[in-house]
Amino acid sequence: MYVAWADGVLTTSERARIHERLGRTEWLNEDARSLLQEWLDPSAPPSPSSLQALRGRILSLGPEAAGETRRSLVALGIDLARAGGSRDGPWQDAAALEALNELEAALGVVGHEAARDLLSESAAVGEVSAAAPGGPSVAALREYLDRPHGELRREVLELLGDPRFRFPHDLDAGTYRRRVVEALHVLAARGWGALAHPTAHGGGGDPVRAIAVFETLAFGDHSLLVKYGVQFGLFGGSIAQLGSERHHARYLPAVGHLELPGCYAMTETAHGSNVRELETEARYDPGADAFVIRTPHPRARKDFIGGAAEDARLATVFAQLEVDGERHGVHAFLVPLRDDSGAPLPGVHLEDCGLKEGLNGVDNGRIAFDDVRVPRENLLDRFGRVDEEGRYSSPIPSPGRRFFTMLATLVAGRISVAAASVSAAKTGLTIAVRHAVARRQFGPAGGPEVPLLHYLAHQRLLLPRLATTCALHFAVRDLATLYGETAGHRTDPARTVEVEARAAALKAWGSEHCVATLQACREACGGQGYLAANRFGRLMADTDVFTTFEGANAVLLQLVAKALLSEYREEMGDLKLWDVVRYVADRAQTRIAELNPVVTRRTDEEHLRDPDFQAAAFRYREERLVSSAARRLKSLIDDGADSFEAMNVCQDHLLALGRAHAERLTVEAFHGAAAHAPDVALSETLRSLSDLHALSRLEADRGWFLEAGYFEAPKARAVRAVVNGLCGEVSESALALVDAFGIPDDVLEAPVATGSAE
Repeated sequence: MYVAWADGVLTTSERARIHERLGRTEWLNEDARSLLQEWLDPSAPPSPSSLQALRGRILSLGPEAAGETRRSLVALGIDLARAGGSRDGPWQDAAALEALNELEAALGVVGHEAARDLLSESAAVGEVSAAAPGGPSVAALREYLDRPHGELRREVLELLGDPRFRFPHDLDAGTYRRRVVEALHVLAARGWGALAHPTAHGGGGDPVRAIAVFETLAFGDHSLLVKYGVQFGLFGGSIAQLGSERHHARYLPAVGHLELPGCYAMTETAHGSNVRELETEARYDPGADAFVIRTPHPRARKDFIGGAAEDARLATVFAQLEVDGERHGVHAFLVPLRDDSGAPLPGVHLEDCGLKEGLNGVDNGRIAFDDVRVPRENLLDRFGRVDEEGRYSSPIPSPGRRFFTMLATLVAGRISVAAASVSAAKTGLTIAVRHAVARRQFGPAGGPEVPLLHYLAHQRLLLPRLATTCALHFAVRDLATLYGETAGHRTDPARTVEVEARAAALKAWGSEHCVATLQACREACGGQGYLAANRFGRLMADTDVFTTFEGANAVLLQLVAKALLSEYREEMGDLKLWDVVRYVADRAQTRIAELNPVVTRRTDEEHLRDPDFQAAAFRYREERLVSSAARRLKSLIDDGADSFEAMNVCQDHLLALGRAHAERLTVEAFHGAAAHAPDVALSETLRSLSDLHALSRLEADRGWFLEAGYFEAPKARAVRAVVNGLCGEVSESALALVDAFGIPDDVLEAPVATGSAE
């Protein structure tokens, strides 16, 4: 009776079943029957004090009774009767026991759980350790994750804890911008603005160290991050990579020390991704030995240019070069914007873009040029120059290849955005996992409350994303290292195109993952995640644009697909679609592995957690998508479609191919990182995380694998089951993993993750 009323409602169906069973009970005397009918009257339920008194009687059995975890309600009732002095009773009758058991079943509860619940007076809260027993230490994890340039990363993190690098949520845009510039001067004073610039002009000559600083700055304020990237990466990088020695000597020292603030003016209102068709004009005037920079109409103005609204005095402007009436395509020019007092120069029209969804510490602006003249030497002429006689020449005869070579400044930016996306995801996961460990609720009947991270649903929400974040961590680090090996050495064009394709793939995948992960982390923190103090609103607003700047993700994934279709041919920019489909169609049948029935049907955990199986699955998907995309394109062209229309019809296919390539890169990078970890405990932890990443991604695209025949239905179900098991396995080390990201509390600045809100 206590259990029947304990939830506050004795339902009609429960009451009817009890009445029906009592009506068939012959051994109850009239007094007992009357008492039971009274307790079953819905118009006069037992009072709270009556229920409390009844529970007090139950608890009189003593604490030792609670230890019998499998005791049923019937057994508990018999114990109560005996404790009250009744040694003999109707329960000794088989029919009575059957009736009592039927009544217990009628309540629709698990009897032993209900008994344990009402015998337990309090629920103790246990402790959760920071690392699983026998697992790697946080220090060992962090040391491995910090490679390379761990000392530099820790130096940046230490600086981010400085009050000058904290920006309150309620700053107005003007104050925010000023404080960001002040912090940027601190970074420049440390020499971090010139890390990628040539050593001959005061730089560090190490683009990988520059990316490491950018990646680590992404744990802090993202407006500062973007200003750093625009000033030193894009503006300084364009001079370093597109300019000649005289440009380096004249400008780079001042750029690296922030004595010359600048901007990177590529995007136009009507042209963003299609850089080749930019409309800003740069006509050579031989009489003045100068270029005339002109914005032909309002939609050709430079738009959303970081630094243009307030700070930039010089801009790298991308414009169509015209010499003696002949167009030579897009080239880069250094165009002064402001005088020393900050006033716009004649012919330069500047406009503030105003408030944005995020990144309001960055002064994005619009620029238009009204016949602005710049000297001939202001052409960044490493890949195309105009001599004193007004003659154009280039060391790269192919216009397409020259164009793509000039866009190399974007490669470092894309790698940097991929790295920053990983850092932002790490920040969100650190906050959410710490909250999930500290926050308790519910729990087994009669048992203690349990951490949120104990729940499979919560594990599913966070831990596959934690695994993917770690996979991207290693994939982006590998890419940065490869970029460092090839930067400045373009003797192997195929290797250069490979870096560009990888950068596009991981920038797209990393930024897409970041946005989804921050949303999941916000939800995982409930109402606490909605508080501005816990950073999710700002993180999400600031990183949302990562999916579109440095190349919109949909465009980048198509670039990746084109590179894969051409198998990294040297002149990707000039590649004719017909050459692609003919080449790929010739090799299509030999590159796709035959489906092995044994592989498609195996469902055991050992097989699913085998790195060779996982890698083969991702390679198979990519190769099959390459082959089928080529066949579709060829079929469309055979039917009379032109190249543009064929590509447009297959666009969804090409996007899927680009994503498949990005996922294969991350899987292989994580396999390598786990295999080469410095000790067994670390390797095992990373191996579990790597398995979770690979299998959760296979699960996410199981529809494709089922359609392709690579999975059969039992295998798809087995993958889901192993992912569930891995979530539980990884949950034991999740706190250690996020702590190993090494984000100090004064940089994390989220009360819900640092304990001050609990």
